[in-house]
Parts: sequence; structure tokens; C-alpha cells
Amino acid sequence: MTAWSLFTDLGWISILLLVGAFLRAKVPFIQSIFLPSSLIAGVLGLVLGPKMLGIIPFSSDISSYAGVLIAVVFAALPFTSKVASLKGVMKSVGTMWSVSQSVVVLQWGVGLLFALAVVSSVFSTVPDGFGLMIATGFMGGHGTAAAISDSFGENWPEAASLGMTAATVGIIVSVVGGIILIKIESMRGNTTYLTHFKSLPNSLRTGMVGDGKREPVGASPVSSMSIDPLIYHGGVLFGIAAISYAISYWAGTMVDGLNIPTFSVAFLVGYLALFALRSTGAMKHFDARLFERTSGSATDLLVAFGIASIDPAIVVAYAGPLALLLVFGVLGMIAFYFLIAKRLFVDHKVEQSIFTWGWGTGTVAMGIALLRIVDPDMRSRTLDYYGLAYIPIGFGDIAFVAILPALIMAGFAWPTAIVLTVIGVVILAVAALLRRKNTLPAEPVAVPIDS
Repeated sequence: MTAWSLFTDLGWISILLLVGAFLRAKVPFIQSIFLPSSLIAGVLGLVLGPKMLGIIPFSSDISSYAGVLIAVVFAALPFTSKVASLKGVMKSVGTMWSVSQSVVVLQWGVGLLFALAVVSSVFSTVPDGFGLMIATGFMGGHGTAAAISDSFGENWPEAASLGMTAATVGIIVSVVGGIILIKIESMRGNTTYLTHFKSLPNSLRTGMVGDGKREPVGASPVSSMSIDPLIYHGGVLFGIAAISYAISYWAGTMVDGLNIPTFSVAFLVGYLALFALRSTGAMKHFDARLFERTSGSATDLLVAFGIASIDPAIVVAYAGPLALLLVFGVLGMIAFYFLIAKRLFVDHKVEQSIFTWGWGTGTVAMGIALLRIVDPDMRSRTLDYYGLAYIPIGFGDIAFVAILPALIMAGFAWPTAIVLTVIGVVILAVAALLRRKNTLPAEPVAVPIDS
């Protein structure tokens, strides 16, 4: 990568974002399905990029940009969080953890079971680890696909192509399925911040705010004669992301095979930075709304680059067993959305369930993109809860990627599938019991009657 390749990639994706905003403002169909400009830009980048029409000369590095930008997004969360009480946080985070952790464990476990019991009976040539492709592609994404491929090595060289294909399908399912779910939920009046599509104001449909209704994006705490307020706030977040990457890289060099996600570290470092700023009284020199705008800009770029980096050739290269496995995975996630997630989340059921659908079928970036449609101002605090819940989940992800291929190659595919499935069911059962306990009406208190 050169400085000019990064610069031109950013320039092209910025043009596509502007085109996306124009199409959103002018095309009724796009307005009807509420496609954000970032999603439109990503699709245009995919179609016009080097892997399809070859009109836009993106560099080969665009697939790595999402990993950098997601770290910036999570670095901003501590500075934009509106969580009110510790009790409320722990209750909501507990539910978010149980739902999110069960998605992870069940995709690994049930995916393996389905492949071992069903797919292998139809296609006898599939290897024992084939069922890992649901979790690898859906909630894992292209990064997990690469890691799983490395874990299998020469024992299963096809794992790389299969994983990348599953990840590509997962992103498409995430976006298209998420938009359908959002439209259904809004038509039923179930969304908190998004009313029925037909009753939405024109500014929300088109994405353009008219004169007299525009609001300031923030209040600058510094003089532009000293430093521009945007780079002032952005510098904090990008600095946190850079430090987090250094920590993640250092941890990987200390422990062979250890791969701590940078965005999870960025969330923790962000809280440390916030604590330091508050302890010294320096937080008064920053504005939370400008942190939000920096995070929002990073999210738009993240989504656009993430979609534009898809390799469509992989999607059409494999069929048969992979199609059967992925159809099962999609149906499973639909059932999880309606029967589990929406029943377990206490507040903002749709918003949190939509986000879970997004990252559970695609990536965290896709989950954020869908969340921004139903919760544009992030008032549901879904990302705040997920950021905290992901801390233990992240370490589990590392263990799964490192250990599961080894267990399968050692001949323990069936026991591994059964154990993971049981663990996922137990997590959901405990979460359901706690949910029921928290919502039961209080017992009436007997009041003595004076004689």
C-alpha cells in the first residue's frame, strides 16, 4: 500500500457516498427500503470496482479498511455513551451477552450438527469441519474465514474459498434480510424511533434536511485558530485506535496464535482515556456530539468499503452442499430473531434484535448499518451494551477459531458439535428464566387492619 493508493481509495468511495446520497434523495424505490448512502456506495463500489466492471481502480487493500474503521467506531463509544445507571447497564448488558453469546455458540455447534447429520448424508464427500462454515461466514466474516483457513492449513485447503464464499453470502443476507425485517417491523409499529414508512417525514425518506429544520452538529470547545475541532476530536479516537492496534499486535507476538480483536481493545482503551480526561478535568474541553460525528463518518466509510471489497467470483464458484448449509443457517437466524432475540431483549426489542441479526448474519459493520436505520441517533444504546458484552465474547471467539479446527482434525467433530449446542441451549434457558423473573409482578403485601 502507498499513500496515494489510500488517498485514491478514499476519494473514490467519497464520490460514491455522494452519489448514494443523491440517489437516496431522488429515487423513490431506494427511499421505500430506507437504504443508507453508505450501503448504496458499497454496492456501487462492488459493481464498478476491479472485481466486476473494472471502472473504478480500487487498490487491493480496501478489504483491510473495515478493520481499522471499526476500531475507531468502538473507541468513540465511551465518549458518546448515554448509559444512566450501573444497574440498568448490567441488566441490559447481561441480556445482550446471553443473546450474542448464544448466537456465536449455536452457529458453531448447530452448524456442525446439521452438516454431520444432514449435509453429509446428501453429499458424502464433505469433510467433518464443513459445518463450521455457517459461523465462519455469518457471524465471523472474512477475517474469521482467513483465520479458520490458517488453522486447518494443508489438512483442508478448500476451507479458505468456502469460508470467503459464506462470508460474502452472509453480508448479502444481512443487508437484504435486515431491510425486509425493518420494513415489516415498522409497518407493524414495533420500532421505537422509526414510525410507519408511509408516515415518515420527507426529510427521513430523502435524507435531506430542509431550511429551518437543520441542527448544529456540535459546539466547538477549541478555537479554529489553534486547531480545527474535527481533527481535535478525531485525533483522540484515531489515537486510541492506533494504540489499541499496537496492544493487540504486541499480545499476538507474546502468545503464539493469540489474536485479540483491535476494536475490543479500543473499547477498553477508550474508557481508560475517558477516565483520565474526567479525572484531570480535561473532558470539559471536548464535545460529545463531535465525537458522535467522527464515529458516524467512520461508520459510513466502514460500511461502504466493506461491501465494495466483496469478491463476487467466489459466490458463484461453489454450490450444492454450501447452498444447503447456508439456507439452513439463514432459516435458523430468522427463527432466532423472532423466537428468541425479540423475546429476551427487555427494552428496544426491535432495535437490539435488528443489530443482532446484522452482525449475526454478516458483520458488526452490517449490524451498525441496519441499526442506524431504525435508530439514527443511537438512542437505544445498543452499541454501548454490545461493546461491553463483547469483552468476554471476544475471548471466546479467539478460542473457537484456534481450538475447533484442531478438535475436528483430531476426530472429535460429533462430541464438539453436541457440547457446543448444549452450551448454547443452556445459556438461552438461563436467560429466559432471568427474563421471566425480572418481569413477574411483585407479590401483594398484606396490610394489617387495625382492630
